[in-house]
Amino acid sequence: MTPQGSVWIISLVFIGMVAVIFLFTISGGGRFANAAEKDHVERRMELIRVGFFSAMMIALIFVTFFTLVRFPIPPQQGSLGASQVIVAVGRQWNWELSSNQIEVGKPVEFEVTSDDVNHGFAIYDPEGELVTQVQAMPDVTNKLLYTFTKPGTYHVLCLEYCGVGHPTMRADIHVVAAATQGGQSK
Repeated sequence: MTPQGSVWIISLVFIGMVAVIFLFTISGGGRFANAAEKDHVERRMELIRVGFFSAMMIALIFVTFFTLVRFPIPPQQGSLGASQVIVAVGRQWNWELSSNQIEVGKPVEFEVTSDDVNHGFAIYDPEGELVTQVQAMPDVTNKLLYTFTKPGTYHVLCLEYCGVGHPTMRADIHVVAAATQGGQSK
């Protein structure tokens, strides 16, 4: 399941839970035979609301923790230890890459910055699916660590509107099989 599909399911479950609380609350209204019965019903409804809210908060914390673990942000100081490093500089309206050829299966460290305005550095696979992204900002170098698993031509696009030439801001990265020497992989 895609991350977007997971978010939809989680959102629908929480909307359903809020709807149940709402329906339970409005169904509990009405006239009571005496004050003791009213107090009993109000205490019971308060316990149910607190329990339901607590369960929702625990579920939200659980879901948040286990979904964010899959999207780590690499340390931004020092080298990330990748065998391939590409410096990417965004300028209105192009990407300047220190290299546009990468070996498949080896981690790549992208050092991304901008010379003018904010840009969104996004890499799309040959089928047009977003595989990774990071913000490109002036005077800041953001690091992105990614390992390409399939060869092909990947496209770098800008995700943040940066002026009239924004739609043409594009670069290509060629992901190739590991270099061979004498018919054997290195």
